[in-house]
Amino acid sequence: MLQICLTLLSFLTALSTGGGGAGASPLPFFYDLYTFRGSGGSTDVVAAFAVSVGRLEQEHTEAGVRYRFDVTLVLADTALRTVSRTDDSVFVDLRRPLVADHLLYTQIEVQAPPSSSTVQRVIMTDATTVGVGQLYGSAFPIPDYSGSELMLSDIALGLPQADAGWQRGEARLALLPTSQFPSSAFDVYYEIYNLPSGHPYLTEIAVEPAPLNGRADDRSPVRLRFSGTSTALGDAYLPELRQVQTSLDRGRYRITVRITDEQTGYSASRSRVFDVRGWARGATLVAALPRANRPPETPR
Repeated sequence: MLQICLTLLSFLTALSTGGGGAGASPLPFFYDLYTFRGSGGSTDVVAAFAVSVGRLEQEHTEAGVRYRFDVTLVLADTALRTVSRTDDSVFVDLRRPLVADHLLYTQIEVQAPPSSSTVQRVIMTDATTVGVGQLYGSAFPIPDYSGSELMLSDIALGLPQADAGWQRGEARLALLPTSQFPSSAFDVYYEIYNLPSGHPYLTEIAVEPAPLNGRADDRSPVRLRFSGTSTALGDAYLPELRQVQTSLDRGRYRITVRITDEQTGYSASRSRVFDVRGWARGATLVAALPRANRPPETPR
């Protein structure tokens, strides 16, 4: 089993530079992973990527400039010996270059079986220059959302009033890695599982400063409360997309969502930490496309 794991990890590492050749250069980027209930007992895993424009090579085109990069998400179960993977390309054409610290961000999704022995690898490569790329990885237990008890998906945060981005049913979210959040106003998306139709429920959302270096922050938390009645039928999930309009200083925060079934008294909660960075550098959402659809290289 150890040899299988080492072989798998070596294979995934080689992906980060398009084959593992010599002379590779790093491409630091930011990412987050989110999990939701999938079909047939599986789990949907969504990866949000962001990269500073200054880390990418820019191509000159007749109309202006182009930025291109490829993204990969790999989920490998070392016990079951299964691999789930998706590869997409991102490119954007602009009339003039962006400032170096402007963020380009995108999202990709893959379906995987629940498992406690999964490792994740997220990879970004510069599609303009061979050998420029980066890989990040860690253990990533994939939760099982197929139980019958009241539960919540991950909490996903996006920029407000999105007209493009990750689509989930009728909800659309401009997912951005939470370590690089530029705005203090944001959309919050999560899913409620196993809340029977007709049951009244209470939603409580708290946004509070996260302790930094073990020290508490005395700023007051932001608290929101919503009441509703479940419309979920059978084993369908109940999606909620909320917008939090508040003024947060730059810094680290924790958002907690708690759902209480007021008919049974049962409750479930999830939390996530995010960083407010401010709008100075800006962020642009770019759709990820199957890698075969990326544009041809621009002659130099």
